Amino acid sequence: MQTIGKVALVTGAGSGIGRAVALTLNRNGYSVVIAGRRAAELEKTAAQGTGIIAVPTDVTVPSAVRALFAKTKEVFGRLDVLFNNAGMGAPAIPMDDLTFDQWSSVVNVNLTGAFLCAQEAMRMMKHQNPQGGRIINNGSISAQTPRPNSAPYTATKHAITGLTKSIALDGRPFDIACGQIDIGNAATEMTDRMTQGVAQANGTMMIEPRMDVQHVADAVLHMANLPLDANILTMTIMATKMPLAGRG
Repeated sequence: MQTIGKVALVTGAGSGIGRAVALTLNRNGYSVVIAGRRAAELEKTAAQGTGIIAVPTDVTVPSAVRALFAKTKEVFGRLDVLFNNAGMGAPAIPMDDLTFDQWSSVVNVNLTGAFLCAQEAMRMMKHQNPQGGRIINNGSISAQTPRPNSAPYTATKHAITGLTKSIALDGRPFDIACGQIDIGNAATEMTDRMTQGVAQANGTMMIEPRMDVQHVADAVLHMANLPLDANILTMTIMATKMPLAGRG
């Protein structure tokens, strides 16, 4: 069993925000376990850090999530921070054209996966010594304001807000803090399309500004580093000139 500083677990760490957060936590003294479905991409993340443990995981499968947290406990003995980041979207098509499978895939990853990981994290954090820890859920600005043709993604991100508040309440007696970070237009592979133009609520297409993903990673680090008697329940970090305020 090895532990260097605090221990963090990051899901969806094979690219984008998850990779940036995992590496930033690692550079700042955290032992980090990373999870995701693409083993090769996880290994690319791990290779950029020091002593990062990669555990290929499908967060929609309860047995796989249990194995992920069991591995974390086996290697490090405890868990201080979970960054619930794994997520996906559906095609931006009218809601009545979406298939049940498209809807279910988004709900399973974005909501059920986040629940399963939070559930296992709470079990660990309740019974470790010292007790407690922090869960940070990746919401989205869609948890506040939807984009056109985004019903599955928007619905799950609104649900994440409810999950966050429930965890924050239920975790109080056990020194388990929970917060949510809502991110707008971090420059990752997922937002590359914004450089070509994305649909707006008024029916037009517009190129949207993006921000360096490192700003998101630094914000998550700040949330993670708070003492357990302090919590950021919700944080919005966004490209300053993106059309969120006044969207529509």
